[in-house]
This record gives sequence, C-alpha cells and structure tokens, in this order.
Amino acid sequence: MAAVAAIYPRLKQLGAEVLAISTDSIYSHKVFRETSPSMRHVRYPLLSDRNHRISRTYGVLDEKAGAAIRSTVMVNPEGVIEAKIVYPSEVGRYVPETVRLLEGLQFARQTGLGVPANWVPGLPGIKRDIRRAGEI
Repeated sequence: MAAVAAIYPRLKQLGAEVLAISTDSIYSHKVFRETSPSMRHVRYPLLSDRNHRISRTYGVLDEKAGAAIRSTVMVNPEGVIEAKIVYPSEVGRYVPETVRLLEGLQFARQTGLGVPANWVPGLPGIKRDIRRAGEI
C-alpha cells in the first residue's frame, strides 16, 4: 500500500479513484495506520472486506487462507473490470506498471487504438485489425 501511496498523486491526476481493500478488520487497519511509518503517507481509503464479498467478486480470494491475494484491479467508469494483476506472495507490485497500465487503458478508450507491447505515453497506438495480427 505504501508503494501505491508514492504514485497516488499521479493516479488522481489521471482521474483514478484508489481504494485499498483488505480482508483484515477495521480495527486491524486502525492499528496498522497508527503504527506503520509508511501508512502515514496513505491518503486513500482502506476498506475492510471481512465478509470476503469484494475479494470473491474480483476473483482474488484465497478461500483456504481466508484472505485476499495481493492484486491490483482496474475498474472502468462503467464498473467493468478492465485489468487485474495478481501477484505471488513472494513478489511485490511494480507500481510504475500500474500507472502505465492505467494510461494505456485511457489512451485506448480515448483513441480507439490498441496499445502495443512496451507502449509508453507519447508512442503511437495501433489499429485493431485482426487481418494484421502477428505483424510487427
């Protein structure tokens, strides 16, 4: 969460709403906020999903552990999940990719173009044409 806090201003600038969702209780969140130095920088809501409804809906609940798997879920303005990245417990997020992914989704929505591999803002998109599949 703290790493996401570092890019939060950019995410807000892009028009995103950020929610941290955890299967921990609100009491656990309160203690975490009060004791973790990195949590002082978090300026977005931390939600408790004790009933697992959100985690299950997003397909990120580890039923055996009873906890959500570390993940990033991007939901478009219409409420449709456009992207979901699930991380193994041994690997943390790479937050610059979160920004690039959001920028790519927004670029595609605004232009109607596809976003090729290794795209970054400023590069052109590609026309979506199944007849051109496999071309470089």
